[in-house]
Amino acid sequence: MEHDKKYLFTSERLGFRNWELADIDKMHEINSDEKVMEFFPGIPTKEQTTEFVGRMKKQFDDKGFCYFAVDKLEDNEFIGFIGLCEQTYEAEFTPCIDIGWRIRRSEWNKGFATEGAKKCLQYALNELKIENIYSVTPKINTKSERIIVKIGLEKQYEFEHPLLINNERLKTCVLYKTETKAKLF
Repeated sequence: MEHDKKYLFTSERLGFRNWELADIDKMHEINSDEKVMEFFPGIPTKEQTTEFVGRMKKQFDDKGFCYFAVDKLEDNEFIGFIGLCEQTYEAEFTPCIDIGWRIRRSEWNKGFATEGAKKCLQYALNELKIENIYSVTPKINTKSERIIVKIGLEKQYEFEHPLLINNERLKTCVLYKTETKAKLF
């Protein structure tokens, strides 16, 4: 296992990189935690996790960003993903670039999601020159919504998510977006 990983960029405690095949089992373990997946319609299979990692690698190759694989710098331990993803489902605001995260439960409440999302937002605005970054979460996911507010996104409106329309518990989502004054030219 390579311990001298090449990171695209780092925050104070986290390293952001493209995915490796070795990440699939660890990501599947995170995806298999019912608490981590509480605000998703189901638990992804190993095959779905493998497809997800493949999609992220391809998006990185095509666009220069993805939901980045994230390691803690202190021990190079993989803890999940934080990053940017192109969303193309049918909605008023799509296609768009969304910021999101999913972190191993043992690493929750340590500020990693907020720290990492802030760094990804800076990277998107300053390096990639993406004008608007969005974030969507089910209305009942108040923990994620707090992080979205902490990183400075502005609430737009609530909507019924087309991919969750048959899920009473999750279908009402909140949409956030970078503030127009956050544009850095």
